[in-house]
Amino acid sequence: MHDSVLDPVDRRLLHALQVEPRASWSALAPIVGADAATLSRRWRRLEEEGIAWITGRLGGVMPDGAALIEVECDPQRIAETAATLAEDREVYVLDQTAGSRDLLVTVACGGQDALGSYVTGRLAALPGVRSVRTHVWIDLFFEGGDWRLRTLSPAEMAALPAVPPPRPRAAATVPERLRQILAYELSIDGRATAASISKRWGVSAQRVTDAIAVLRRSGELRLRTDIARRWSEWPVYAWYFIEAPASIMHDLREGLKKVQQIRLAALTASRYNLVLAVWVRDLPGIHAFEVAFERAAPAARIQDRSLVLRIAKHMGRILDDSGQATGAIVPLAPRPDPAV
Repeated sequence: MHDSVLDPVDRRLLHALQVEPRASWSALAPIVGADAATLSRRWRRLEEEGIAWITGRLGGVMPDGAALIEVECDPQRIAETAATLAEDREVYVLDQTAGSRDLLVTVACGGQDALGSYVTGRLAALPGVRSVRTHVWIDLFFEGGDWRLRTLSPAEMAALPAVPPPRPRAAATVPERLRQILAYELSIDGRATAASISKRWGVSAQRVTDAIAVLRRSGELRLRTDIARRWSEWPVYAWYFIEAPASIMHDLREGLKKVQQIRLAALTASRYNLVLAVWVRDLPGIHAFEVAFERAAPAARIQDRSLVLRIAKHMGRILDDSGQATGAIVPLAPRPDPAV
C-alpha cells in the first residue's frame, strides 16, 4: 500500500463527503482546510484515479428484491462468470471469495418475483455455474454507506452543512419521469449538478433541485461516498454467515453497531438468519473481530465465513484488480426513454 496517495486533506475531504455527499466546495472549504478550487481539483483526481466515487440510489433503506447470492463455478470459469455478472444492472456488489463459495453477489431485482426469475433464469443459465444459494434480505440493520472515516473532529462534523430542505414552494411529490431521470443520473454520479441534468433532459434546473431535496427529505434518495478498500485503512474484507436466536435480534441490531469492523448486517431468510460484511485492517484482525463478535452476541454462532479476494463491482462501478474504479459504470437504474 502506498500511503502517500491520500494525504490528510484528501482524507478530511472524503470524510466530509461521506457526511454530506452533495455539499458545495465553498461550504466545505473552511472545515476541510483548503479553498474551494483546491477541493474541486482534489475530488476530480480521486474520481479519475478510481479511488472514490459517489452513488445515489432511489428506494429507501433496503432495495426491493434484495438478496445475497452464493455462486459456485467451474474453477476455470470463475473470472468469466464474474465479468458476465458485472454487466447486470441487478448486481450492486460482486465479490470473488475464498471458502465455500466462489462468488458472492449482492443484488436488488425490484421485487421477489423478479428475484426468483433472476436466480432461476439468468444465473442458472450461465455456463460454468454449478450451484446457487440465495439469502433473501428481510431487513437491513445497517450498510456500508453508513461507514465513516475518522479524520474530522466531532465539532468539525457538526459544522458541516446540513442536507438542504425543499423550498416552501417545491412540489410535495416528484413526477415519475423525473424520478426515473434522477435514479439514472445520480446512480452514475451522485454529485451531478442540477444544471447538467437539466441540460441533458430538458427539465428545469429548479425542478431538479426541488426533486432531489424532496427525495432526500423523505429518505427515498440515499447518497453514499465510497472509497476503494485498499485506501480505506480497512483493506481486508470478509463475509460472515450467522445463526442467532430470533428472540435476540432486536437487541442484536443495536449491539452490532458497537462492533466497529461490521459494515453491513442483514437479517435473512435462509439457512443463516444473519449475514455480515466485515472490514478489518489485516488478516489477524479477522480473529480479533470474531472475539469482539462473540462478546457482543454470545448467543449467536458463526457458521461460515468467506474472505473476499477481489471486488469486481461495487455500487455499479466496475473495479480493477486493485479494487479501484475503472471508469466503467453500469447504472443502477435504466436510462429513461428520451422520447417520452
